[in-house]
Amino acid sequence: MVQDLDGETEELRAHVPLARIELLGVPAWTVTRHAEARQLLVDARLVKDLDAWSLWQSGEVTHDWPLIGMIDAGRSMFTVDGEEHRRLRTKTSQALTPRRLEAIRPAIEKFTEELLDALAEQGEDGVVDLKAVFAQPLPMKVVGLLMGVDEALHPMLTRQYKAFFSMLTPQEDRLALLAELDVFYAELVREKTAHPTDDLTSALILADEGGKPLTEEEVVGNLKAMVAAGHETTIGLVLNAVRALLAHPDQLRKVLDGEIPWETVVEETLRWDTPTTHLLMRFATEDIQVGDQVVAKGEGVVISYRAIGHDAAQHGDDAASFDITRPTPIRHMTFGHGPHICPGAALSRVEAGIALPALFGRFPELKLAIADDEIRKLPVMTQNDMEAFPVLLHG
Repeated sequence: MVQDLDGETEELRAHVPLARIELLGVPAWTVTRHAEARQLLVDARLVKDLDAWSLWQSGEVTHDWPLIGMIDAGRSMFTVDGEEHRRLRTKTSQALTPRRLEAIRPAIEKFTEELLDALAEQGEDGVVDLKAVFAQPLPMKVVGLLMGVDEALHPMLTRQYKAFFSMLTPQEDRLALLAELDVFYAELVREKTAHPTDDLTSALILADEGGKPLTEEEVVGNLKAMVAAGHETTIGLVLNAVRALLAHPDQLRKVLDGEIPWETVVEETLRWDTPTTHLLMRFATEDIQVGDQVVAKGEGVVISYRAIGHDAAQHGDDAASFDITRPTPIRHMTFGHGPHICPGAALSRVEAGIALPALFGRFPELKLAIADDEIRKLPVMTQNDMEAFPVLLHG
């Protein structure tokens, strides 16, 4: 189904508001409609705590399950609820402020121009992979700058996260690389504790307003998840936007002519072709009624953002179509809703808002070098990611 997201989305949408699914042999519910997802994402009875999952409690799911690393990811704001979640998230919010994002805007613009130069050089005589040369290194450069990670380590992190998300990685190897990432981030935290600098890692370590500071484990957990989400989401957003515009040249012309702002392109892409297809997982602490269905205590719930983004009740009868002329604002939930809404949403929007106009400003005749239906997806269950995106820069 990874290679047929439209078919998967249509099948999920046929079962509203909840669909019964199987994740590599493990049963769960997934919510497929906007209104019910909005309701569930603020329901205190649906929690991130792995110990609330009956299949985990019974031992039917163990660390042998290939997707467990996306749920049992260490202590961080992504894995706790309530007061502890607020404490951990507050520390991150103190470190990832709008002022900090605005301060790194010139760096994002500089990275973008440097990567466009590399793209021009490598694509001068023919086909070039837009993902490998531009869309993938840009967010890793940005998140590396934010976290204070040496650029020489970026390729290693890219390889590690790619292997982590891939369904083809043997579980033994996946667990080993998770352990390696824990060691990497622990060493980074200890270095920044001894020698703090002007970066998010140091800010997380030093943030102590409103209660006890974060532990090393909590800083590591936050960093590990934020780097994963921070660069993977933006890769998908940039490539999906380019793909959608190239498939709809009339709409691309409206953007290039200034009739439609790039912000609208970003929001419509987020709604229609979400970077994250499914987010794993929350667990019911008691029975929860959802329409005519019941999520029983102890059952797991997946949020299927791509199916939700195609909800006709929220977005109109043409919800399955990419249309930057639809009425704005486009009210989607691709970055989540409620207490666990993605803390890096603003960063991803800033990056895409810089990268896309710069790319098409430099290469207005950009086109795919293969047919659109020849683009292959990576074998990833949760991310909407492509193997490659070969393009011709000058048509």
